[in-house]
Amino acid sequence: MSERGRGYRYVGPVELKAAVRPGDGGRRIGSAADFGGWIAEQSVAESAEPFTFVVGMDGVLRLAPRRSEHVACAGGDMVLSAGEISFMSEADRWTVNEVSNQSTGYCPDVTSWAEVARALDAVELRRPSGFTHEVVFRRCPDCQEHNIVREDDFVCVFCGSDLPAAWNVDPTA
Repeated sequence: MSERGRGYRYVGPVELKAAVRPGDGGRRIGSAADFGGWIAEQSVAESAEPFTFVVGMDGVLRLAPRRSEHVACAGGDMVLSAGEISFMSEADRWTVNEVSNQSTGYCPDVTSWAEVARALDAVELRRPSGFTHEVVFRRCPDCQEHNIVREDDFVCVFCGSDLPAAWNVDPTA
């Protein structure tokens, strides 16, 4: 097995992490059979929306309903990636329709795609070649606020300072 990528610590509101209880966490999806069982349990309405996902430090995909917090899906632990994902059935086979790194609690870098790809491949799901919607997160070195960079404009929306080119959301990373 190859070396794992960077781990992401939860950097969102402390009260959300404090609300995570033992046993919380998304459904662990380590195989095609795990995914098949899980997706069969989802209602048509749930399946029409994206799901919350994380890739745990063990490299395994975990899934939860869309309105779940990523930190709850991860059971409060560090992750290799996090975001939203949707699926569609195509010729009697499940495929990833859309996938993003949209998680303001973990703010994973776009480079975390490699971990998502590995986890999806392990579950034998067809997938795109990268995030279908990439979110670029940066922490402002001046005011310390977390930013989503839009249209390559690396300027803090809170104080107007320049944002770094490299991912820097977690100061302990």
